[in-house]
Amino acid sequence: MLNGKLDIDFTFLQTRSPSLIGVDISSSSVKMVELSMAGKSGNVYRVERYAIEPLPRDAMLDGNIVSLEAVSESLRRGWKRMGTRLKTVALALPAAAVITKKIIVPAGQREDDLLFQVETEANQYIPFALDEVNLDFQVVGPTAANPEEVEVLIAASRKEKVEDRVAVALTAGLKAVC
Repeated sequence: MLNGKLDIDFTFLQTRSPSLIGVDISSSSVKMVELSMAGKSGNVYRVERYAIEPLPRDAMLDGNIVSLEAVSESLRRGWKRMGTRLKTVALALPAAAVITKKIIVPAGQREDDLLFQVETEANQYIPFALDEVNLDFQVVGPTAANPEEVEVLIAASRKEKVEDRVAVALTAGLKAVC
């Protein structure tokens, strides 16, 4: 109590981003990490759990999943070894499977207008039809040269690359988030 007023901490009411497990499927193993926020500032993280589970020799080829069952089983074993109750995962893609490009657009656009402009720009840089890719973007922030413009990072990957990894997670009994 301070100055006759009850001092109550309402931080438990703040919405937090949902906890999840980061997963990287490489040519030889499945790597998993669960992080938690360690600081009140929201930019300090602590590793809660991690696991590295080997993959059978022929489960992957050139970053592509060859044996969905083998990779799913390794993911499931790694998840059990971690000892977590979380079932939500964020899956990494190999750098070779992702096309990224930074573009400059006018600041203050409506989301629909920004999406249209991103798709238009993406058509110039992505060597596939847009209906064959998963496309995402993030506004990075104002440009150094002109505060009336913002820098936007575009990322695209072939749908089958994303869908293969999502299928691995689902087969392992986990839920992939986008």
